[in-house]
Amino acid sequence: MSRGVLPAHPLHMIQLTKLNGQTFLLNIPLIEQVEALPDTTITLINGKKLVVRENIKDVHDAANAFYRRIGLMGITVREEEL
Repeated sequence: MSRGVLPAHPLHMIQLTKLNGQTFLLNIPLIEQVEALPDTTITLINGKKLVVRENIKDVHDAANAFYRRIGLMGITVREEEL
């Protein structure tokens, strides 16, 4: 993860950075979607939107790491490799 997005404790949260530089922990299961508008905007399941400094790939990688850690996502194989 290129901009320092690290898994945080408790294990279901990641640390992110607001545009003003303030860090916070986000509960991963609350994420509905992540967009680059061009700033990375995270929409939560309750409709609240958060704009963060981290790029969309970093948020994606952190969320995927969480789901792998709890066993909801395994290693996938691309169709062309079958």
